[in-house]
Order: sequence, then C-alpha cells, then structure tokens
Amino acid sequence: MQSAPDETRFAEMVFPELANHYGTLYGGNALSLMGKAAYIAASRAARCDIVMASSDKIAFHRPARVGQLIELIARVTRRGRTSMTVSVEVHAETLATGERTMTMSGTFEMVAVDKEGRPTAIPTNKPDTTTP
Repeated sequence: MQSAPDETRFAEMVFPELANHYGTLYGGNALSLMGKAAYIAASRAARCDIVMASSDKIAFHRPARVGQLIELIARVTRRGRTSMTVSVEVHAETLATGERTMTMSGTFEMVAVDKEGRPTAIPTNKPDTTTP
C-alpha cells in the first residue's frame, strides 16, 4: 500500500459563474471548494469512505477576485479512531504578477463510515512487507 501524501493541493480559476455581484468568489462556492479539498485529503489519508461531520472556524481574510487563480491546500492535522481534522487554506494568485495572498482558512471534521453510513474505525495503513 502506498503511503498518503501529507497534503492535498488543487487549483481553480475564479470565473464569473463562481462570483457574487461584487466580482469576488461567492462564499458558498468557496465553502464548497474547501469541503471538497477536506474530503480529498481525508479520503487519501484514510483510504476508506469519508463524510463531513462539521466545519469550524471558517475565516474569510481577503476576497478572491474574478480572474484570480485560487489554490486550495488541505492537511490532516488530527487523526482519531473514527474521525480526523483537516485544515484548509485558500490562496489567491494574480497570474500576471504572481502575487499571492491567503484569502480563506478553516477546519473540517471528517468521519470514516461503513456501508450503512455509521462511523467506523479508520484503517491503519501498515506498510506492505511482502516481497514480490
């Protein structure tokens, strides 16, 4: 089994369909992207079915504007028996200048679930010691 990466990163352009009437990334779309990043990071770390239990301490530091690239960085910061905490940062980049700024941050509680949707123990990722 391959070990999980320490963090998950992906990028998205802020196009008008993601923006509000101020020309900045709409908060609901930002939360959706952050939740997606948290889900991917938790799923990669646990290698099992994952659901979001809560989001906490979502902070909007600066707006991300139409035409900027946003990079989402998600890291598992706590791992329990059935749940984990994932921290997500969102950085906006002006492509023409390369200027970057952190625009949003938040934490998400993610829970491992079985086929019936009940919490279940997160599998331990033991290194594969068998030889081919």
